Amino acid sequence: MRSIWNGAISFGLVSIPIKLVNATESHSISFRQIHTEDGGRIRYRKFCEVEDREVTSSEIGKGYEDADGTIVPITDEDLAQLPIPTAKTIEIVAFVPADRIDPLQMDQAYYLAAGGAPAAKPYTLLREALKRSNKVAIAKYALRGRERLGMLRVVGDAIAMHGLLWPDEVRAPEGVAPDADVTVRDKELDLADALMDTLGEVDLADLHDEYREAVEEVIAAKAAGEAPPESPSRPAGGKVLDLMAALENSVRAAKESRGESAAPEEQAEEQAEVRHLPRKTSRSAPKATGGKKSTSTTKKAQATPRKSTSKTAEPAKKTATSTSRSTASSASSRTTAAAKKTSAAKKATTTKKSASTTKKTAQPRKRSA
Repeated sequence: MRSIWNGAISFGLVSIPIKLVNATESHSISFRQIHTEDGGRIRYRKFCEVEDREVTSSEIGKGYEDADGTIVPITDEDLAQLPIPTAKTIEIVAFVPADRIDPLQMDQAYYLAAGGAPAAKPYTLLREALKRSNKVAIAKYALRGRERLGMLRVVGDAIAMHGLLWPDEVRAPEGVAPDADVTVRDKELDLADALMDTLGEVDLADLHDEYREAVEEVIAAKAAGEAPPESPSRPAGGKVLDLMAALENSVRAAKESRGESAAPEEQAEEQAEVRHLPRKTSRSAPKATGGKKSTSTTKKAQATPRKSTSKTAEPAKKTATSTSRSTASSASSRTTAAAKKTSAAKKATTTKKSASTTKKTAQPRKRSA
């Protein structure tokens, strides 16, 4: 990685040569301005107001505009010779717990790389001291024309520095919170806690820039002469009229997305609702008369199940026996009738054959006569 600043860390009387390297990078997609009619590039040219001509980058320097409009030129040599100790030094001024740093002050992040072999020993000393103390170092340094505040901490085996905003650069949150007095109930807080527990934690390495990926797909499609992909339809958002219902639905949706079942309380409520359905339908049925007598009769019937079973069993047996006998007799009568019909048919056939035989034998006798 290319260094953007060379200097040293001032750690008391210890000086550690280091190189400042960007710890982050931007993956955002940049666009060019073009002429919509012909696609030509739109460029900004730098002109000198005095000579009225375009100038190159090598001819451009820095200047400070005074209140009366006067321009005071400032060169890089002027800035390099500033009478401050942080011009080429990251000066550590204190060691504090990490929770003392307000995240609102966090700015650009850098890696501090050891500047050669002589820096290895003091670099490792500072790193291990930060590890053992569980603290971060607060430092001052100058970069890009201004003095800045920084926080040094250990990241793996390296020392990282986060640029910090000065305390007076962080604005107070005045007028941001709602003005109206709002009361939050304990049940609403319980549901909010349940939603937080259901969503749980996430590995930041699994998160990615979906917007950039969608833009890349659009660029690839248009470059290939294809239609860009259509955006999925989103449900129309409505006003939250019931906060409790919204929280309950959010918890339920989060559990379903994670493949978790509903809570035991929710399952009990669903079962209770199902059990209530027969009771609602029974109301439409006619009421039984003589509720007390029917109840006593039912109790008696339940108290003597064996006797009633034995008494009703005997008629059932008799009925089954008589039914089987009648079935057998009807079957035998049908068989006998069928046999009679068969024998009658055989006799008729025999009679016809004998008659035809008699006729055949009678005809020759007549001819001979």
